[in-house]
Amino acid sequence: MKIAIYPGTFDPITLGHLDVLRRAARMFDKVIIAVASNDTKTPLFSTEKRVELVRENIVDMPNVEVAESKALTVDFAREHGAVALIRGLRAVSDFEYEFQLAQMNRHMCNELETIFLMPSNLYFYTSSTMIKQIASFSPDRISSFVPPNVCEALRKAFCR
Repeated sequence: MKIAIYPGTFDPITLGHLDVLRRAARMFDKVIIAVASNDTKTPLFSTEKRVELVRENIVDMPNVEVAESKALTVDFAREHGAVALIRGLRAVSDFEYEFQLAQMNRHMCNELETIFLMPSNLYFYTSSTMIKQIASFSPDRISSFVPPNVCEALRKAFCR
């Protein structure tokens, strides 16, 4: 069974993330979304909430699972028997960071490949950070970038 890991903070998951995920799910027998509990970032949503938001959006993808990751991505991948990491590339500006990350992961785990997938052109310019910025001012303007459950969670987070 060919298993891939799609790691990230997913704070929150966007339609761009889901587009990349669907592409990966066609390529692998199983894809595990590894939601990072990253202490170096200050996420808007708890890890548990981010996992829940992802889980609600993968019910129609039988070969996709979601799990919290507290480990280095390569260790999480080894633990789950993965052969590849999925990374989304939106623009050339993503490439340098992603290339460095892929090389570091290769150095730590040579048998793990990094697969770069591009989302649909509808999502090239979206990012979780940008979505949160827009939502903080106008939560009703993000519905074309995030799934409905995420839109509602952002509305609740910013309209207290």
